[in-house]
Amino acid sequence: MKKTYNIAVIPGDGTGPEVTRESVKVLKAASGKYGFGLNFHEYDFGGERYLRTGETLPDSAIDELKKFDAILLGAIGHPDVKPGILEKGILLRLRFELDQYINLRPVKLYPGVNTPLKDKGPEHIDYVVVRENTGDVYTGSGGVTMKGTPHEVAIQNMVYTRMQVDRCLKYAFEYTRKRNKKKTLALCGKTNVLTYVFDLWERAFHEMGEKHFPDIKREYYHVDATCMWMVKNPEWFDVIVTTNMFGDIITDLGAITQGGMGIAAGGNINPEGVSMFEPIGGSAPKYTGKNVINPLAAISCGAMMLEHLGEEKAAKAIENAIMDVTANKLKDLAAGKMGYSTTEVGDLVAERV
Repeated sequence: MKKTYNIAVIPGDGTGPEVTRESVKVLKAASGKYGFGLNFHEYDFGGERYLRTGETLPDSAIDELKKFDAILLGAIGHPDVKPGILEKGILLRLRFELDQYINLRPVKLYPGVNTPLKDKGPEHIDYVVVRENTGDVYTGSGGVTMKGTPHEVAIQNMVYTRMQVDRCLKYAFEYTRKRNKKKTLALCGKTNVLTYVFDLWERAFHEMGEKHFPDIKREYYHVDATCMWMVKNPEWFDVIVTTNMFGDIITDLGAITQGGMGIAAGGNINPEGVSMFEPIGGSAPKYTGKNVINPLAAISCGAMMLEHLGEEKAAKAIENAIMDVTANKLKDLAAGKMGYSTTEVGDLVAERV
């Protein structure tokens, strides 16, 4: 009897449903070829539902989603909803309440894709950022006093516990060992200024490495230097581990070096629970319904999801198919400039799988 996975699908807003549709198409092709089953269950969480009901996530959503093997997300963000409502009410809530404490972001330049980095090619840009995903300033610890007066005070605290740091570092070390490329894990931080938080991170980093991962080389980079080297010498990197805020920033820089948001995929990982996979780009509402948006990031999310579930051959087949399409078919990755429609790009990848 073949193995079957239950997948929750949240297409979301804007072009999210369009790119998610192509991801599901490719996933079905991969499951058919590699002999496992996929059951998809779709949820309408997003801007339209919020405008209709005033609800971001129903109270039952978290418990329901915990029963799935993984979650595939399209995009969240609606032009008629004030920024922050959907992002906090859906994205951050899912990450926090499902304890998806790792944000996994491969930065990989595919053949045929243009990068703004001079003289750099696919052989130079191939590394992974492991971003801690549930701590830092994103916890909302802080507040505002005397709001609207000349004496207004706003505080938002960077908060980390040793447990949060240790579990993130453990995942990063194990991932570096499994990746088995340069076997180098770099901690990205700011030890010279954020002395309390990064003293904790740095001590935990070296203690864990020395005790449990002596085969992994350890390096440390300040976050500002990391940004410079991501542009000048991306080939130096193997795996980078960092905090929530710094990871949020450097992964967008990484995305543009690999060809932009249309190709960048990410995973919100709970190694002991349910994980969620989403393209890095937003909902791109101006392209909604035009069938011109690039679905490759969403398709890559599907490959990441399969790898996470243990279907590594199928995941690799999808990645190889994407690389064949970028190398031999697409004129550009930008919406409306690919030379193919959103649907046709999905067809091209599915056919190659």
